[in-house]
Amino acid sequence: MSETLLTELNEGVMTLTLNRPDVFNSFNQEMGRAFQAALDEAAQNEAVRCVVLTGTGRAFCAGQDLKEVTSEHSPGFKVIVEETYNRSIRRICDMEKPVVAAVNGVAAGAGANIALACDFVVAKSSVKFIQAFANIGLIPDSGGTYWLPRLVGMARAKALTMLGSPLPAAEAQEIGLIHQAVEEEAFDEAVRTLASKLAHMPTRGLGLTKKALHAAMTNDLHSQLKLELDLQFEAAETDDYAEGVQAFLEKRKPQFKGT
Repeated sequence: MSETLLTELNEGVMTLTLNRPDVFNSFNQEMGRAFQAALDEAAQNEAVRCVVLTGTGRAFCAGQDLKEVTSEHSPGFKVIVEETYNRSIRRICDMEKPVVAAVNGVAAGAGANIALACDFVVAKSSVKFIQAFANIGLIPDSGGTYWLPRLVGMARAKALTMLGSPLPAAEAQEIGLIHQAVEEEAFDEAVRTLASKLAHMPTRGLGLTKKALHAAMTNDLHSQLKLELDLQFEAAETDDYAEGVQAFLEKRKPQFKGT
């Protein structure tokens, strides 16, 4: 495993920590490959019921390491965007388990958009989200142009991406961009509480819910109703559904196993 990414599995929660603090956890190809391998492991490992993504040091992720882009041996933008970012975003969104972005510091460029691809974003109140692409003549990538208009509307999406102004975490919560902005002293506990709650819920049901919500971004009503029918049938076949119904009838707290 690459030293650019740290992994820890504890009580159903796999924490992935971007670990290039000297460059604010900006991505290079090595970290991208390690990140994707860890996401694959999390998706396949039945012991993992929630994933938390965070960063080492003062940053969550500052996006792409521009030294890699401008180096003599750079693979070029097309390769970097597809292999480092698009493949990572697809894994986060396709994973049928909840993914929490624990944004501990600045989230800029692709770093901000990787966070937005997660199911929940919890950020320190001191954090700023920055769509930094316009500042160097680029367009938002890593799903930014997909998520931003859907999360905050077209007018705000244009302002954020075309002006490149930093967005404080509290304002990001207020406009519905992120789940929660938390004071620094309460941040770690807020992340632990949310991740633990998700890890003890019916994992397959949550994954199917995520799948349905993502499909609703492009489906028409009739297609979505058909998908809901199919996924509801799949959910009703799980052990967690049987446990949930039995616990309800017995007036006790369900003990979900994620199966």
